[in-house]
Amino acid sequence: MWELFVSGMLRGGLYALMAVGLALVFGVMNIAQFAHGEFYMVGAYAAFFAVGILGLNPILAILFGFLATFLVGVLIERVAFLPLRRRSREDWVMNAFLLTVGVSFAVQNGALAIFGPSYRGIVEYWKGIAHITADLYVSYDRIGSFLIAVGAIVGLWLFLARSRVGRAIRAVSQDERGATLVGINLSRIHALTFGLSTGLAGLAGAGLLSLTQAFPSVGYRPLVMSWFVVMLVGLGNIPGSVVGGFIVGMLEAGSYFFLGAGWQDVLTAGVLIVLLVVKPSGLFGAEVKGVWER
Repeated sequence: MWELFVSGMLRGGLYALMAVGLALVFGVMNIAQFAHGEFYMVGAYAAFFAVGILGLNPILAILFGFLATFLVGVLIERVAFLPLRRRSREDWVMNAFLLTVGVSFAVQNGALAIFGPSYRGIVEYWKGIAHITADLYVSYDRIGSFLIAVGAIVGLWLFLARSRVGRAIRAVSQDERGATLVGINLSRIHALTFGLSTGLAGLAGAGLLSLTQAFPSVGYRPLVMSWFVVMLVGLGNIPGSVVGGFIVGMLEAGSYFFLGAGWQDVLTAGVLIVLLVVKPSGLFGAEVKGVWER
């Protein structure tokens, strides 16, 4: 049972980190982000080159992955989403969704053209294993990736709750017109929000580089699992995404433990289908109504 619990928590940390970024960009900008996995991939590649070429230590390499992905996200928002927002107000949700699909194809195939199909990774960030119990061992890399995910989520929460910019982001998510009337610059908030969302995905990819190597399609499973989480708890719900990430992580670990390999996705998808039939807005989806009304 200890193995089940630890495995579920370690998986849940990653899913929560990815889902928080997805919920952030949907809740603030109303973008159904289907290029989220590609930013995971960008972070993984950035961390690989930070370690292999720049020779940075693990913490700096992971932060480099976050920063590189943040800048790529801001650039894409300025080049693609800002012009679309100015020209496409009425059909924004569908057009933005289609644009993210195009961004996904462009980024993934660009990585394939530049880096090729080969896998790029590192042996480990930190050497050694931790003895949780007499029969349970966990590598320091897994513990490190979990602590990074938790630290990033806590840092984002403090930023949104305590800082002036964070309160501005929350104001935009609640009422764009009202935020504009009190002097908040929507253009800057959108760029920052999109950059933070992509940066969190890149941070996950960089933190897990020693466990999951970088290659052009590495972001597919993180994308699917993060969408599982946000649909489970309700679109745009950031606090719920944290809880949902750990729920999905425990479901996966439990299905593997009791049913065997290959049942993780079956059980998770089954629970999601039943929930959406019974409660279409998700577990904590009461707040999503305002998003759809906008």
